[in-house]
Amino acid sequence: MSDSRLTLALRNQSVHLPQTGRIAVLRPRADSDLSGLPRERVDVVQGNRAAYDSWEQRGYSVSTAIPEDFAAAVVILPRAKAEARALLARATAHGGPVIVDGNKTDGVDSILRDAKKRAEVSAPYSKAHGKVFQVQATPGIFADWDLPPLTQLENGWVTAPGMFSADGPDPASVALAGALPDKLPGRVCDLGAGWGYLAFHVLERKGVTECVLVEAEHAASEAARRNIGEDDRARFLWEDATTWSSAQGFDHVVMNPPFHTGRAAEPALGAAFIATAARVLASHGTLWLVANRHLPYEAPLKEAFRELRELQGSPGFKLYAARRPKGQSVTRTRR
Repeated sequence: MSDSRLTLALRNQSVHLPQTGRIAVLRPRADSDLSGLPRERVDVVQGNRAAYDSWEQRGYSVSTAIPEDFAAAVVILPRAKAEARALLARATAHGGPVIVDGNKTDGVDSILRDAKKRAEVSAPYSKAHGKVFQVQATPGIFADWDLPPLTQLENGWVTAPGMFSADGPDPASVALAGALPDKLPGRVCDLGAGWGYLAFHVLERKGVTECVLVEAEHAASEAARRNIGEDDRARFLWEDATTWSSAQGFDHVVMNPPFHTGRAAEPALGAAFIATAARVLASHGTLWLVANRHLPYEAPLKEAFRELRELQGSPGFKLYAARRPKGQSVTRTRR
């Protein structure tokens, strides 16, 4: 676990922090242990809404953006290499010490090797299938690793490093967009909207009066704003789709739910999305869902909805339309 690894590395002085000044901690997971750091000096930087809320509830200073002034930084490596490099570039831009903590499965060995070619790097502290090391770099030495917060692809879509499907539309979302009916009358919610591919196509359907994009990653939500453009029917919510709720029921929910938080598939995450869909739909509402064929979503779908119909899918994906959520007291007049 990265928590004990970071704490022990600080305790045995494998890495160290300055005695004064702010400490920017980049992308710590909700279950990371920052107890080895002086809380009153820590600025947590986190764009995931669930993790953001978790740190804020524990009394930490939290922001979605890296502060302009800090004496040192701690980078908790994400899975995506491009994002990890960009975080290290931003953390070292001010020239202070930077501690890097990462699992082997998240590419810490590769980052360590590449960092050694450019900067002064401490001997790594190894524990729990990962490493902690410290970088002391000349400001700007990693500048070419940095990436803009948002990037426009050649095909016109705007994405950001590290987000799901950053290189272009996900095939599952493409399949669902193609399967949606020509008419989607009323209010529509895109749960886990990402950078807005599905919502973009929802807004092309006839009868849509509102499309609410619910997305937990701040950068993805900002990219969605760019991709949707000026459409007063679109509303963007930076929220955790597994816990979010709505006072007014939706006529339709569309979603390509995530099923990873680490390397292994976690079907419970998709099941939580299905539960949210049932919770926010009106009594007559329909869920439109796409999923990889190996994911066991049939049971949670049947548990949450009275009607379930499989649409024509593909060898890799299955598509469902689920109607009439069970136990749903929210009703709404059709437009």
